[in-house]
Amino acid sequence: MHIVLQLIPKKYLIGGALILLGLSGLLVMSTIVAITGEFENDSQQSEVTEIEGGGIGVGTANVSPEVMRYQPLLEKYAQKHGLDASYVPIMMALMMQESGGRGGDPMQSSESYCDGTVGCIKNPELSIDKGVLHFKSVLEKAKYDLKLCLQSYNFGPGFINFIMKNGGKYTPELAIKFSQIQYQQVKHTGNYHCVRLEMIPYGACYGDAKYVDAVLKYYTGTITADGKPAAPASGGSGGKSGVKVIDAGKTLIGKTRYIFGGGRSQSDINAGRFDCSSFVRWAFEQVGMNVGPMSGVTTDTLKTQGQAINPKDMKPGDVVFFDTYKKDGHVGIYVGDNQFLGCQGKTGVAIASMAKGTYFGERFNGRVKRF
Repeated sequence: MHIVLQLIPKKYLIGGALILLGLSGLLVMSTIVAITGEFENDSQQSEVTEIEGGGIGVGTANVSPEVMRYQPLLEKYAQKHGLDASYVPIMMALMMQESGGRGGDPMQSSESYCDGTVGCIKNPELSIDKGVLHFKSVLEKAKYDLKLCLQSYNFGPGFINFIMKNGGKYTPELAIKFSQIQYQQVKHTGNYHCVRLEMIPYGACYGDAKYVDAVLKYYTGTITADGKPAAPASGGSGGKSGVKVIDAGKTLIGKTRYIFGGGRSQSDINAGRFDCSSFVRWAFEQVGMNVGPMSGVTTDTLKTQGQAINPKDMKPGDVVFFDTYKKDGHVGIYVGDNQFLGCQGKTGVAIASMAKGTYFGERFNGRVKRF
């Protein structure tokens, strides 16, 4: 081999080395692009699954990323304990109020699980398991009066008995009265102090008499007569409103390029740099619908929005999710005829097929949301 190399002129050896180096560089760059920007080149395989309801329920949880990360566990334990998925956004709002998603007991389940002992739970999954179970128990005892359920999660089940003896329906006034009565019985211990300054004149310093309002400020939606959360009365993104969203989104076809993490600043938007979730957020913003902050939108935040729809009932403007590089890794706007409008790695904003047998058809996971 050494003799062969000696016979080759040095200039050819140098040129050959440079060519090999250039090819190696191109290979590395191609690998980086494939990892960071090409969701559709993902090697994961999944079957098309029709999911009744398509995921969590209606309404929107407006919570921190720390709470958002626990959404899968809340869904898991809601299913385990037989709790309707429409309560998941409410429980996310409850967790936001309790802990902001921080610590080993994000649902503050220790007292209900350990007979009044504070801090016995150190594991977030155990906290969620027992918190969901406790939420369901209180909800049933409250006869699906959701506001009564929430206030009882804070006060304890004794508040339900108090309400049943005083008209049988939660009111803010009864919450204050209960707090006053309970505080008179425990204030001598020195362990109770008003968490709200406005409650001091009332002597309502047991628990948080305004807990219901505190939780619901993290939730966008309405509460139905049967105690279930319902989507905001905005007319929905399906139908005529959905067509407007699609028309707005189509104006970017051929004018954008896909950048992972793009679309989260005005300069990105002006330059036509989007990823899938930032494009969906932008399209809805054009028709006056706020589905999340520009800087923080992701597929995981979008899937907490709106009302879950059976895939059989999809309409133009509904938002569809795909399992690509992760569960719910890609998102787009359904346009009809097994097609969706989205921002894809190779095309930028474009209409793509989600028919069976196609790349996205094989990765459509059945999650459909109507904003």
